[in-house]
Amino acid sequence: MEFSIKTLSPESAKSGCIVLGVHAGEELTPAAKRVDQAARGALKKALGDLPPKAGSTLLLRGLAGVAAERVLLVGMGERKEFAENAYRDALRGAALALRDLEAKDAALFLVDTKVNSRPVSWNLRQAVLGVREALYRFDLLKTQKKPDAPALGHVTLPLAAGAQLEQALSEAQSTADGAELARNLGNLPSNICTPSYLADEAKKLAREFKLQVEVLERRDMERLGMGAFLAVASASHQPPKLIVLRYNGAAAKGNPRAPLLALVGKGITFDTGGISLKPAGEMDEMKFDMSGAGSVLGTLRALAGMKAPVNVVGVIPTCENMPGGHATKPGDVVTTLSGQTVEILNTDAEGRLILCDALTYASRFEPEALIDVATLTGACVVALGHVATGLFSNDERLAEEIREAADDAWDRVWPMPLWEDYQEQLRSNFADFANIGGRPAGSITAACFLARFTRGMRWAHLDIAGTAWKSGREKGSTARPVPLLVRFALRHASKK
Repeated sequence: MEFSIKTLSPESAKSGCIVLGVHAGEELTPAAKRVDQAARGALKKALGDLPPKAGSTLLLRGLAGVAAERVLLVGMGERKEFAENAYRDALRGAALALRDLEAKDAALFLVDTKVNSRPVSWNLRQAVLGVREALYRFDLLKTQKKPDAPALGHVTLPLAAGAQLEQALSEAQSTADGAELARNLGNLPSNICTPSYLADEAKKLAREFKLQVEVLERRDMERLGMGAFLAVASASHQPPKLIVLRYNGAAAKGNPRAPLLALVGKGITFDTGGISLKPAGEMDEMKFDMSGAGSVLGTLRALAGMKAPVNVVGVIPTCENMPGGHATKPGDVVTTLSGQTVEILNTDAEGRLILCDALTYASRFEPEALIDVATLTGACVVALGHVATGLFSNDERLAEEIREAADDAWDRVWPMPLWEDYQEQLRSNFADFANIGGRPAGSITAACFLARFTRGMRWAHLDIAGTAWKSGREKGSTARPVPLLVRFALRHASKK
């Protein structure tokens, strides 16, 4: 799908469909007023059939005095309460309605609507990402696919063209491409999306975008001493992989000394819990436990696609967590790449075990900032639900940068404590520390475990257990936090 920026008059735009906003109380937006005037009040007459809720739609055809074939009215809620969520709901409602039309092109007269203090570039980015997400469909594995809806091939964003908006459009389209990659990887079943599959996807990205890639095998991890990572992978027939993918966009722009950002993504392609076996209910959703890895690959694809002037290395530890005769047992003690020993009290707390060795490995690149992304704890879902990602950091300035980028991307986070007081819960009688700290503050003690491997580095941890996928009828990957990571990388580089 193509998006373009072009100055248009809504009443004279020759388009398969123009999309116009209407606030509750039959209050037309300026563009809708112009069309209503050209159509001699036809919009006002029809408004009684449009529910006031943001995202509701009403289609009108063949209006006299209007050049477009169709006019799609979209509810935007109460004007005085109109904010980011209402705008995004309106975009989604419009996109879903356009999906069912036969129009091959549309003009979205919503993007110039004032949304609090947001700049127009924010509206534009949200429009592109919202439409692409709403039109996403995963049916690669179905033999009887739904008939393809007539393709909506082009969306015009009626704005005055300029360098800043064109840059925002390029960013949005590349971010949407990266998010689509992350969604596809997350939605694939674990018998297809194995550690080897993720490694092959990284190699494809490297070939397409001229990235540097290295894949470490089990023997490499044994030689290095990645005892925690290998303990998790010990019972699986699928070989573990440590994927290292590097994009040097700043160096390509003539700035080889630009700071390096390291992203570490948890890649458990299926998590049974190991010997500490999970209950059967909804265990199928444990294919999403590689969402951190998918988001790192998606972020690198986005940044490379837009030729962003940033330097980023992605480090992805990926394996399965299975039961079996070779499985790690509760009470086993392993030695990590850092040399620290860990008593494994629960084999279902495996994400932190593969991440700790990956974080130590990532430190050899001497990154200016290090962020790990992981579907780490159910406790984070209890604390924050499915709205906000949990944010933990040992650096307040880094945490604030991430929070601001998350707000800018509307891929929001919430800061959580990382106080030394919680470290006591990880005490072990038989090793340097344990891999769990009990039920209280479970997401915090998981982050505290990772903090032991990031001392001396500017580090943040994103717990996406509640935000990486949806359950129920709309089950599927959300591709979060790709938008956040892209925005952070761009904003962080511009500050440096």
